[in-house]
Amino acid sequence: MAALPSQADAVIIGLGGIVGASVAHHLIEQGWTNLVGLEKSALPSDIGSTAHASDFCFMTSHDRLGCYTTTYSQRFFAALGHYRKVGGLEVARVGDEARLAELQRKVASGKAFGTRVRMIDADEAVERFPLLDRAQVLGAMWDPDAGLVVPRSQQVAGELVERAVQSGHLRAFAETEALDIDVRDGRVQGVETTRGYVATPRVIVTSGIWGPIPAAMGGAALPLMPVEHPLLFFGPFTAFAGTGKEIGYPLMRDQGNSAYMRDTGDPSSTEGGQLEWGYYESCEPRLVPPRDILERHQARLSPSMRDLGLEQVETAFERAIELAPVLGELGWDEKHSFNGLLSVTPDGGSLVGEAPETRGLWLCEAVWVKDGPGMGKLLADWMTRGHPEVDPCGIDIARFYPVQKTPRHVVGRCEEIARKIYDPPVHPREPFESGRDLRRGPFWPREQALGGYFMEAAGWERAHGYAANETRLAGYLERVPERPVEWDARHFWRVSNAEQLALSDDVGMINLSHFAIFDIAGRDAEALLERLSVAKVGGNTPVGKGVYTHFLDAFGGVHSDLTIVRLGAEAWRVVCGGDTGHRDLMWMLRRAEEWELTHFQLEDRSDGLATLGLWGPNARRTLQALADDPAALDDTRFPFATAREIRVAGLPVWAFRISYVGEQGWELYVPASYGLALWDRLFDAGVVPVGIETYANSRRLEKSLRLQNVDLLTDYNLVEAGLARPRVKDAAFHGKPAYLEQRERNQQPATLCTLVMEEHHDSTGRPRFPVGQSPLLDPESGEVPVDALGRRSYTTSIAYGPSLGRNIALAYLPPEYAREGGSLLLEYFAEHYPMRVAAVGYRPLFDAENARPRG
Repeated sequence: MAALPSQADAVIIGLGGIVGASVAHHLIEQGWTNLVGLEKSALPSDIGSTAHASDFCFMTSHDRLGCYTTTYSQRFFAALGHYRKVGGLEVARVGDEARLAELQRKVASGKAFGTRVRMIDADEAVERFPLLDRAQVLGAMWDPDAGLVVPRSQQVAGELVERAVQSGHLRAFAETEALDIDVRDGRVQGVETTRGYVATPRVIVTSGIWGPIPAAMGGAALPLMPVEHPLLFFGPFTAFAGTGKEIGYPLMRDQGNSAYMRDTGDPSSTEGGQLEWGYYESCEPRLVPPRDILERHQARLSPSMRDLGLEQVETAFERAIELAPVLGELGWDEKHSFNGLLSVTPDGGSLVGEAPETRGLWLCEAVWVKDGPGMGKLLADWMTRGHPEVDPCGIDIARFYPVQKTPRHVVGRCEEIARKIYDPPVHPREPFESGRDLRRGPFWPREQALGGYFMEAAGWERAHGYAANETRLAGYLERVPERPVEWDARHFWRVSNAEQLALSDDVGMINLSHFAIFDIAGRDAEALLERLSVAKVGGNTPVGKGVYTHFLDAFGGVHSDLTIVRLGAEAWRVVCGGDTGHRDLMWMLRRAEEWELTHFQLEDRSDGLATLGLWGPNARRTLQALADDPAALDDTRFPFATAREIRVAGLPVWAFRISYVGEQGWELYVPASYGLALWDRLFDAGVVPVGIETYANSRRLEKSLRLQNVDLLTDYNLVEAGLARPRVKDAAFHGKPAYLEQRERNQQPATLCTLVMEEHHDSTGRPRFPVGQSPLLDPESGEVPVDALGRRSYTTSIAYGPSLGRNIALAYLPPEYAREGGSLLLEYFAEHYPMRVAAVGYRPLFDAENARPRG
């Protein structure tokens, strides 16, 4: 065995699985030449999840990035000669119309995100997978590109490591455990191993179910829990004897029973002559803390393969026999059946990126085999170029606030995610049951007393509407349409739209205490914010001036949208959305370090300040009636986009005149201890409490306002998003060269447009109110428009706008479709609805000042 080198450009901990091997492969492709890989077991690993994975690859999910990583991985496996494209079907059983509808929704997601899935009838399903009982099948989804990694992803991992070693750019060490990660002054310096110490500025953790252990060595909390996954084998099954195939039939998912099934091919092949049946426990999933996983010498099969008994799956197995009776006819291979361990996270997403706690500690965790090569490429691009091909906001480890990575929170959320791996279908607005009441602003007692309909975001409890308003605003409620289809109405409250109408007629207040607020001051504060921001926030920007701006990545992609207010000569307040706040914080701190801007202080004010939005045509009159100096609120003395300290009935309030709802008014910031007093004074003055639904969805879209990580992504630039400023500031800023090039194009590859649904009744006459992201289709060809960069058109946001009486959507469209008055179709649950392009680029559809619709 070669000696451990004294230095490496990066050390991979957990090299022997498909993820670690893929990371090494793609880093070398990107030009890395001095890598060290550590594996505590053999190479490839014989103890991790890769060693026993079912190796399924289905292409489609309701997640754009997931479709990207899976389709990339499928092509990668195929190029290596390790993929059998046998296809796959997902079945809906007779009587389970909800599952059939979910499959229709998944077909739409496939069209939106670039896969080839389609619906098939029961006869075709049985023809493709003859083991099904035709009487049990209602319909199915067919994925022609689904298949199996053969003979195993474990072998692929081994081959990738071998190639990397042969290239001379990776030195791999089996049976070598990382004992500690050397971190000094917040930076990785090296790794202590059972073979000695290797100095390195970067450590990449790809340890799968053990991931939290090495992450903790590096000072980072990794919110991940392993969960047991029953995997059973039945045989002998000889249908493919003599064929030499590793698999004969397509893959089959029975997600309504939280299960899947496949054959293992010719009895003479690697693991042939059986039927494999897997199950995800949807009632009481069994989480296993990483430190409780057995060591190799303690385990009967492998540390990641735990014993199981048939009683664990009894009910589900009985249902499985109903669908595929052959399972009941074959013998159970008790010796080789087991509970495999896989990783789940608090929101179901992978954990990728540089750890917020430690510079140089990179993570690529909670990744399925079907995504392994794709995630390896994404991380390699990120580490090499500073920019993955697809916006990583949904997998970036920095998306979690520290409070969301505490053990109790992680266990509760992971248990909930584990219950929903296959069943039931997860609604786009699905709230979590666990980890609630984590962050409650000072207004919460009043909101609860009003019957707040609470949802959660970034740990904050946010009321989307108030039951008390169902009586108070009964007249407005009559103007809000019913939603007769339960899916459209789920986790939505009609009173929210009534509250918006009342706000537009008079005045309302919205709890915005979920804002992430950072005060930055000091000698380098201006240099940092100017270099980050597209807009000018320093220089001669006056104290009290607020500026809506963006942070770009180096390639001109939109990383953040936020508001920055100058508080003093060397002081600014940065206000971010709650969901994006922690990523924005890390972006600021990491760029400051890279640019050696250290002379500033950053204070997180998010928990200490409470915020109320006060908006509506009577907002000024209402606030003046309570203000100690009413005249100071006149339009000429308090112009738009300015902020200053005022007194409201004696309370100290920092008032910022800005609006995200298209009505005049202010964001009112107070120390949390004054929050209830401010609420009570406004409520007693007749101000209607309005839920966050108006702010976040319905009025936002009536005003064609964009949302970061949904409508604004690093995949698109500010010109395409319709948010390019009239002039480019003289000062340099991050991403400026790319931004200048983008502005100079004769034509953008796509433009973010606002569309309205011209007719929203389905084939049975029921009005529909789409939720989630849906594909847009050319009315003539039925195909999804694709721009010159290969990006597909789908609704990034959609909501019903009560002031317009229309469903409104945002979508990026190629030039030939980005024309006002142009027509497209929206696919929603297998039906098509006509959409009209109402605005190209940024243009509000509702003019609040004149209270009339436009477009």
